[in-house]
Amino acid sequence: MGKKIGVLLSGCGVFDGSEIHEAVLTLLFLDQAGAQVVCMAPNVKQMHVIDHSNQAQAEEQRNVLVESARIARGDIVDLQTVSAQQLDALIIPGGFGAAKNLSDFAVKGPDAKVHPQVQRLLDEMIAAHKPIGALCIAPATVAKALGTHRPEVTIGTDMGTAAAIETMGAKHVACKVDAIHVDAAHKIVTTPAYMLGPSIRHVAVGIEKLVKKVIELA
Repeated sequence: MGKKIGVLLSGCGVFDGSEIHEAVLTLLFLDQAGAQVVCMAPNVKQMHVIDHSNQAQAEEQRNVLVESARIARGDIVDLQTVSAQQLDALIIPGGFGAAKNLSDFAVKGPDAKVHPQVQRLLDEMIAAHKPIGALCIAPATVAKALGTHRPEVTIGTDMGTAAAIETMGAKHVACKVDAIHVDAAHKIVTTPAYMLGPSIRHVAVGIEKLVKKVIELA
């Protein structure tokens, strides 16, 4: 059997959950590489729900695990049941959910709090020297969780987000959409994806490189 790779989802939809293209491309490239995939999400309420047709906030509540299950075709586990011992590596797709539901970076910037189960698993992964991949805005949550380790990450070229990442203790490295940044010391691999875009074919190039590198490091 191939390496066992966790995919940490944060809902379903770019504005309030996981970015669907990024998540599906991650799953595709993992499957093509022969990896065993374990999709997971925290069993918590979303920060809020966005109507993706007009980007207005909707008057309803949704659950991050329930929504993430849509992307995973129902094959998903509660994050709190997963430990680093069970995984060879972890990948976190982007989308605002990664900065709204896995942490509140989207609202609080450098003063963000990371969801306790996300913090726990990231701490376990880094302690076990197991690779972590993060796409798009997800590196901001990784930077907050692991800031004391001084990790190197990229979110592309956005100056404001890069400055916030540096404030949280990480080092930001500018990167193009078709490239990845590898923090070899901590086995953290990041790619800008839709932080730069512009379209699915562009983000796919960097995501495929990230998946291959994470598997290689595992």
